[in-house]
Amino acid sequence: MSQVVRTRPEGSGQALSEAYDTALLDLDGVVYAGGNAIAHAVESLATARAGGLHLAYVTNNALRTPDAVAGHLTELGIPTDADDVITSAQAVARLISDQVPAGARVLVIGGEGLRVALRERGLEPVESAEDEPVAVVQGYGGPELPWGRFAEAAYAIARGLPWYASNTDLTIPSARGIAPGNGAAVEVVRIATGAEPQVAGKPLPPMHRETILRTGAKRPLVVGDRLDTDIEGAFNGEVDSLLVLTGVTDGAQLLAAPPHHRPTYVDADLRGLLTGQPEVVEAGDGFRCGGWTATAGPERLELDGEGGALDGLRALCAAAWTAAGDGTCALEATKALDRLGL
Repeated sequence: MSQVVRTRPEGSGQALSEAYDTALLDLDGVVYAGGNAIAHAVESLATARAGGLHLAYVTNNALRTPDAVAGHLTELGIPTDADDVITSAQAVARLISDQVPAGARVLVIGGEGLRVALRERGLEPVESAEDEPVAVVQGYGGPELPWGRFAEAAYAIARGLPWYASNTDLTIPSARGIAPGNGAAVEVVRIATGAEPQVAGKPLPPMHRETILRTGAKRPLVVGDRLDTDIEGAFNGEVDSLLVLTGVTDGAQLLAAPPHHRPTYVDADLRGLLTGQPEVVEAGDGFRCGGWTATAGPERLELDGEGGALDGLRALCAAAWTAAGDGTCALEATKALDRLGL
């Protein structure tokens, strides 16, 4: 895929909720963390919805069913229908159904979300390699998933069965911090078998396809907290993205982002949907946003001025991404980020 290399965050004279028809929102780290709503999420989404923005929730977490996710969101004060929830379980179930006979048995290593998604596509979930499955599917099963489930997957894969994974996120946000995600569990099976799964979730095309099929979005905006899933998925789907800093991505990771991990917009949280985005403009040898000017020196990124921390971060992104071109910026940025409290 050939795309123009992004060298700075874009500005928007319109509120993003008015510039796009559908927000494709990640959940963990964007709307909630550990089951609790993230600050400003409930009010921001209510305002965006009232203004006509279609809200769809797109998650790599395959543990829960769309009904369960919608119920949880509704309890948090975000009224949601199951049809507005798209999971990597649905994406991987469609991928499998395209490749195996109708009604085939599939060994499930994961939670109820995978089982429901497989049944929706006419497939039969089973629990053992001895149940004559024709494929193996693995998705996040929660912290209580028994170790023996990984052995069951290994037995089946060793017999030559194709292996599918809902996603390969190495981590997942929780109320207590960052926990191992499905990608860590996939690595266990990979090490045991030497096999490679077909993966459906963000940032890969099967998830984008599932999302567009289910939402009918014409001008979508991907909203996420992860560069390697949400933002890369938007890049692969050639749609715009908003990175919010409520999840796993910090300022240093953003400045070092290669082209396929650079978001269209950057904001603190979901309040960013309700506003325009400031322009980042060239200023001499550097870039200015608000009251800040950022330049790339021979060894480090320099930041001068004062103002809001996000404006400073946007200016630093422009300096870092321009210096990096189609690579990764390796300039020291600690001092500049410390000035912004990031």
